Order: sequence, then C-alpha cells, then structure tokens
Amino acid sequence: MSSCWCIKPFNLHPTIPSSSSSHSHLRGTLFLQPSPPLALTQNNNKKLLFQFHPKQHKRASTIVRCSSGLTPQLKSTLDKVVTSNKVVLFMKGTKDFPQCGFSNTVVQILKSLNVPFETINILENELLRQGLKEYSSWPTFPQLYIDGEFFGGCDITVEAYQKGELQELVEKAMLS
Repeated sequence: MSSCWCIKPFNLHPTIPSSSSSHSHLRGTLFLQPSPPLALTQNNNKKLLFQFHPKQHKRASTIVRCSSGLTPQLKSTLDKVVTSNKVVLFMKGTKDFPQCGFSNTVVQILKSLNVPFETINILENELLRQGLKEYSSWPTFPQLYIDGEFFGGCDITVEAYQKGELQELVEKAMLS
C-alpha cells in the first residue's frame, strides 16, 4: 500500500513592498508571498496529490500569478515524495490519461516492465511544475525518479529501456 503526500492550500496575498519581500512580480507593482507556509499531511489514498493553488490577483486588466520556483517547503515535500516511492513519474496528465505523447511513452514503458509506479500530474499546479525544473535541473517533462534519484526524461528513459538498462535499474530499486 503506497502513501500519499498532500500539501495544504497555498495562499498568496498582496503585501506592501519591502526589502525583505522574497517575491516581486510585474514591474514591482505587486508583491506576493506564501501565507501560511506549506504544510505537509499524509493521506492513505493511492494518488499523490499536490493541493496548493495560487490565487489569481487582478490589477487593471492584468492577471498576475506567482511562479516562485523551488521553495524550501516544496523541496522538502519533493524529497519525501521521491524517497517514499521506488518509482515516481512527474508527467503531463495521469497514468490512466496521459496528456502528452512523451509522458505516454514513459508510462507505457513502465507498464511494460510491470513495475509499480506513482504519477503526479504537473499540469494541475504551476508552482509544482516550475519548482520541479529547479529541483531536477531538468527543463522538460516527464521526469522519472527511481529509488529517490532523478533518472531522466523521455529520451533517456527510451534509450535505457531499449538497452535493457532501465529494467535492471528498476529491479534493483525494487529489491532495495
């Protein structure tokens, strides 16, 4: 039975500009900060959920979204997610409904190996998507993690699968 990690709502609110503000956006006219800090909860569902959604703020006709990247709280959560599951795929869509050909390719490879794996839909959360790019130092999706380590994207996964290296690595991870 796999664990599920959730993040409680991530609320953004305008604050007065100050030198201590960590997130400035849109020509310095609106400053956003997370409040309260991300809180991690454990859930026994089989899905991995990231439930933090920045609110949109309107200023004149401009919609502003905070894309703060990798926060310490998000890094901690991602560390826990990738180390608590042997195989995790951050992808566009879900394993049952991939929304990208590259994500679908990796899902089909993992299914063909009969390996249990978790998927996280990065399309549901912009902060997660941007933070993951920094976390892995990899700019595209899908991103595959095996035994707590970043493995690669679609091309690397396909190449390792064709050479038989992916199966060996996954089998080794399942035994550890």
